[in-house]
Amino acid sequence: MPDTPIHYFSPDEDSARWIGFPFRDGDIVISARSKTGTTWLQRICALLVFRTPELPHSLTNISPWLDWLGTPQSNVYAQLARQDHRRFIKSHTPLDGLPVVDQVTYLVTGRHPLDMAVSLYHQGGNLNRERMRELTGQPNSRPAGDKRPPLHEWLVGWIEQDVEPRDSLDSLPGLLWHLTDAWNRRPVQNVVLVHYNDLVRNLEGEMRRIADRLGISVREETWPGLVEAATFARMRASAASTAPDPSGILKDPKAFFRRGYSGAGEEILSKDELDRYYRRASTMAPPDILRWVHHLV
Repeated sequence: MPDTPIHYFSPDEDSARWIGFPFRDGDIVISARSKTGTTWLQRICALLVFRTPELPHSLTNISPWLDWLGTPQSNVYAQLARQDHRRFIKSHTPLDGLPVVDQVTYLVTGRHPLDMAVSLYHQGGNLNRERMRELTGQPNSRPAGDKRPPLHEWLVGWIEQDVEPRDSLDSLPGLLWHLTDAWNRRPVQNVVLVHYNDLVRNLEGEMRRIADRLGISVREETWPGLVEAATFARMRASAASTAPDPSGILKDPKAFFRRGYSGAGEEILSKDELDRYYRRASTMAPPDILRWVHHLV
């Protein structure tokens, strides 16, 4: 592992904002690519830290996104400095781009790449791009309207993208780069991998596992309320306070929680296209990682 974090930069995010961040013992960093369960894990952390379904503020307020250029770095640092609860901070940066500190726990989410891609496509249509460019200081260079191709055509093109992983983290190579780095670190006690499908299939079991890894004790009679509050249906119902919508970048916060279960990619592609996907993926990561990512173990 490199001693100096890799610098990841895009028009919306900058991993250099982590350099010099004053960590506290017990901090939690959620390192997840877009649409792999970031918000779900933030919600779970909030419920475990506060041990109540009645959270004190919106999820964006209690778990800010440090990488995002839409909020000045000084504002995010000050917001986190004011917090007196155990902090859990959102990041879309892979672990090799973050300061890795022994006293901090790093939670990394994985999801079948095809499901991630389909969610990413729909999310793209729900973003107010003009507002995002205004917040991040980008020129308004794109024409109005969504000019993307239909979903099937877009997804086939996404599978075929031949890009440098570190330059395109929401691509197939980028996602597998992020997860391969985390997978290789999993023997370390403070790196915890969480798969989206496990949250779908066994939410309570995963919440209990995460609580154990974070050293959080929850009274047995409190668990049912926490688990219910972490369900996808409950998150959708409380989208106004749960969806990641700093400064109004979502057209419809409820649409952020579109589906909540897996298999979308395989529903869209033909057998030949699926075979092509799995062949491409097999060139980008070792078999043990792919078995986990594709949830075959």
